[in-house]
Amino acid sequence: MQKFITVAKKNEKSKKLEKKILDELLQYGWTENREEPDTVIFIGGDGTLLYAVQKYLDRLDHVNFVGIHTGTLGFFTDYTEDEYDVFINDIKTKEPKIFCSRLLQINTNQAEYYALNEMRIENVKRTQVIDVLVDNEQFETCWGSGVCLSTQAGSTAYNRSLGGAVIDSGISLMQMAEITAIQHSKHRSLGNPYILKPDRIVEFVSDDFSDALLCFDHRHESLEGVYKVTCTTSNHGVRFARYREYSYLKRLKNLY
Repeated sequence: MQKFITVAKKNEKSKKLEKKILDELLQYGWTENREEPDTVIFIGGDGTLLYAVQKYLDRLDHVNFVGIHTGTLGFFTDYTEDEYDVFINDIKTKEPKIFCSRLLQINTNQAEYYALNEMRIENVKRTQVIDVLVDNEQFETCWGSGVCLSTQAGSTAYNRSLGGAVIDSGISLMQMAEITAIQHSKHRSLGNPYILKPDRIVEFVSDDFSDALLCFDHRHESLEGVYKVTCTTSNHGVRFARYREYSYLKRLKNLY
């Protein structure tokens, strides 16, 4: 018996579709279980998925995610609301292929966080000075608004707006991009996106992070009292249940 839950965007269209899915699957014999689901059905868009991932972090190794989109663009959703009948038939009758997208693990001296798309250190009040170390070796010093470290999944999100590369599906890596970096005759940093192997350890160090925020996916935390942020590729990932052919190129073309 399939245990499932639904997570919907907080608008009328998504909530209405959520109720329809709930009624259909409960009648079919599935069981709603919000503590230990086997399947998380998210209704909305990519933001809804990011919320669902954070909500079920402790279940990621045991749960599959599948989404139905109710907006304009969704990289993580395999169905649109117009394909409701196809969606219901597929999850009732087909065995999915599982695709796992690994998370970023983010550690400070205060807490541990995870991100599917990216983490950012951002300071909008003043110039933020950040030493970047890779595998405990000094790489560069960034002066500017901050830095962004993204996964393959996040390469089409914030990273893309910074001029970072869009990475093909299935490639495990990290990509670092500077945010409004200051470049002049007295100071220069790489200034280009840097793609790193997934087993690298990336550290962002500063004497003063007091006005900066640590942003990860849709969440953010203060960096008051933090002097170092360490990022690695986590062993944990988000398991996507795919019931039909997946075209990453088609999704990319929807961006432009």
